[in-house]
Amino acid sequence: MKITLAGAADSAEWATLRQALWPYHGLDRHRADIAQLLETAGDTANFIARTDEGVAIGLAEAALRHDYVEGCKSSPVAFLEGIYVDPAHRRHGVARQLVDAVEGWAVDRGIREFASDAALDNLDSHRMHAALGFEETQRVVFFRKLLRP
Repeated sequence: MKITLAGAADSAEWATLRQALWPYHGLDRHRADIAQLLETAGDTANFIARTDEGVAIGLAEAALRHDYVEGCKSSPVAFLEGIYVDPAHRRHGVARQLVDAVEGWAVDRGIREFASDAALDNLDSHRMHAALGFEETQRVVFFRKLLRP
């Protein structure tokens, strides 16, 4: 398996992996987001995992967050914006290699903390994060109230 920074040549497969991770957006939105990420890559890093045969099987998207990140004490913080591994390739170390690539990218930039999040009910993600060395810092439920003009 090989982990590489995603580039323009990876766009189609990258969009397909993003669609699997975030199916509520649609491929056109993912293509637009990828174009934007490639154009303004400064504080972002996007990695693609490929089999030895070159098939894209996973992705990790990360960014440096300069605002406050829950549970962290420094700034900026490397933040795992999204990670996805094709179900047929899970539990074979792909996510670990993707996270290792993000960690290397962050360390090269002098970053001391690496954060992520997951929905409260996404227990598979919680287990994956724990297995990859993340520690839970807190649980949050967000609320909103619509205001009348």
